[in-house]
Amino acid sequence: MSEYIDLLIIDNDLALDPSRQPLLIDDRASIAQDIAHMIRESGLLVTLVAERSKLRQRDCIQQLELLVEADQRLVPGTALINQVQTGKYLVTAKTLKFGDIEVTL
Repeated sequence: MSEYIDLLIIDNDLALDPSRQPLLIDDRASIAQDIAHMIRESGLLVTLVAERSKLRQRDCIQQLELLVEADQRLVPGTALINQVQTGKYLVTAKTLKFGDIEVTL
């Protein structure tokens, strides 16, 4: 049985099955979705993308990493945010029970 269960959100809307019932996700996928929503709701991602100064970008990334680290389902010290291309970031971390997660923002 799953420890964490959540509704699947795709493109800011509930994902539905063919019978129009909400799709569920669990455990690792649920944690990854929660992390993505936490980052978006913090407003720091908008600041990061808009920032031109490399020093301020790094500061914003560090703030985001600390925000992610606050999730008690993650192994402390494993959250890492890397820029994969302009305006796109990859968040990686290790969960306590379910292995590695990756979130693209």
